[in-house]
Amino acid sequence: MIIREAKELARQWVAEEGRRTPGFHGAFFTGSTNWLPDEAVLPPSSDVDVTVVRNDADGTDKPGKFSYRGLILEVTHLPAEQVQSAQDVLGHFHLAGNFRTPNIILDPTGELTALQAAVSRDFATRAWVRARTEHARSLVSERLRDLDESQPFRGQGLSCLMSAGVSTYVLLVAGLRNPTVRKRYLATRELLAEFGHLDLYPALLATVGCADLSAARVAHHLDQLAQVFDAASEVRDSPFYWASDLSAAARPIIIDGSGEMIDRGDHREALFWMAVTYGKCLMVLDHGGSAAALERFEQGNTELLADLGLRSYADCQRRIAEIEGLLPHIEKVAEQIIAAHTEIKD
Repeated sequence: MIIREAKELARQWVAEEGRRTPGFHGAFFTGSTNWLPDEAVLPPSSDVDVTVVRNDADGTDKPGKFSYRGLILEVTHLPAEQVQSAQDVLGHFHLAGNFRTPNIILDPTGELTALQAAVSRDFATRAWVRARTEHARSLVSERLRDLDESQPFRGQGLSCLMSAGVSTYVLLVAGLRNPTVRKRYLATRELLAEFGHLDLYPALLATVGCADLSAARVAHHLDQLAQVFDAASEVRDSPFYWASDLSAAARPIIIDGSGEMIDRGDHREALFWMAVTYGKCLMVLDHGGSAAALERFEQGNTELLADLGLRSYADCQRRIAEIEGLLPHIEKVAEQIIAAHTEIKD
């Protein structure tokens, strides 16, 4: 299936079902499809992201991933107040990139269409690129404060991983790239290579702890992840916003998609989201699974974190300090990318 066909299916879902959402205000495409040409092939391990804008107080829930006519859709709800002005969107590192090209699916009032035009016009303005870079940097600071000794160790490890992972967004936003989730390290490597800063990349991998891991070892962890993923997908009562990411419909994205990256030689790039997903699976099992299932799969996560150099709270503290110590270099490179980028204007 090509992107154009996938988008047409998504539009059909919005016309048939999405527009019936209470408080429906409009809908637009988000994620990687906004960054790909219509004739590009949509891999089986990818979904199409749709955001439904709502006028009511329940606009922050997430229907999540599901299959629609053979296409995996991921639907998120967004309160209309978050897309009221171009200035609000232009300063938001995750939202702005979605509006850089035409992305509106359904817009009864015309407000989203006008917003898209305004954001597109100023998206590459230097001041707004710097504002979004600073927004991404502020998220890193938030994540660095998440480490808590009272957490189970799996939670401590997850805090380290998320702190490392969000630092890539500072670079991707500076380079006018999609701040993607699962493939963020692959996208960052490509960006750094293009702008002559590939020397930073090993240090970014080191903050995850995967710089020296072999493809065989990552494949072993994927086998373990597949088992815990299947167990977590059977838990029906989950309070977590992202629970649909662990559903059977989402399995081709994380399990098959990670396998494809390993086969291509991008095993280190695959491992970050694999490790995050493993931690999330354990959170779901801890909430709604059996104690036996949680105990069975906890060891696999412990082995994975150990391979990443995380065996204790002290290790996590050191890793957080390493990430914090690398941030000035990341920010310096981000500023150099902004200065060199030919699309960025004053």
